[in-house]
Amino acid sequence: MKFILYIYILGLSVSFYGQEKDTIPVITQDLLMKEGDFFTIQLDEVKLLTKQKFKSQIDVRYYYWLRKKVYKAYPYAVIASQRLDSLTARLKRIKRKSIKKKYTKQAQKYLEGEFTDQLKKMTHTEGRILIKLIHRQTGKAAYQQVKELRSGWKAFWYNTTASLFRLSLKSEYDPEHVNEDFLVEDILQRAFANNQLEEYPQKIEFNFNEIYTKNKGVIDVEEYKTMFAKMKKKRLRRERNKN
Repeated sequence: MKFILYIYILGLSVSFYGQEKDTIPVITQDLLMKEGDFFTIQLDEVKLLTKQKFKSQIDVRYYYWLRKKVYKAYPYAVIASQRLDSLTARLKRIKRKSIKKKYTKQAQKYLEGEFTDQLKKMTHTEGRILIKLIHRQTGKAAYQQVKELRSGWKAFWYNTTASLFRLSLKSEYDPEHVNEDFLVEDILQRAFANNQLEEYPQKIEFNFNEIYTKNKGVIDVEEYKTMFAKMKKKRLRRERNKN
């Protein structure tokens, strides 16, 4: 279903929350405790992440560069999940196949081209992260979702289209085994803890605390150093060719 991919990119809602200032609590007679009294209070869950380990200050710069990409892509993935849940619920309520077909065609016409247009506005890194986060938030790779709702042939063409941008709709999110996904999850968890991004439930299971302990908090950005080095060489080569 063509529009299933396009809905991933509709709307952008990144929520940033400022922390409230501390105020001095007011002590009333009701709150005065006597010896032997006790009471319990419900505390919000606090995520504690150990300090990251960078090899150099330059690595920190690359990490913050990646963080900007994640902050841009995550809200789209959240909306993708919300739109998909809404679509699935609506289709379940429609009993007649003819009405379902009509509804899907109308949605497809309205959302035609949105996915491709948005990818064109994204860098390769942003598009790649977006597709990975779609899997994180929906529980299925973008390719699999399309294949289930359309023919495998259509899914093939969608994957081919994304490949024009050197992206694969088959990409899955795996922070335990893929370094970039580990970095993305580290960025997300710290953003959630600091109220810089609003956290929404993920639909794939993994224990990031265990993964983080296994990685010992090491932040490896060598792949981005290599990527930019290649880009620099290509730019210099083009400039020499012009001269």
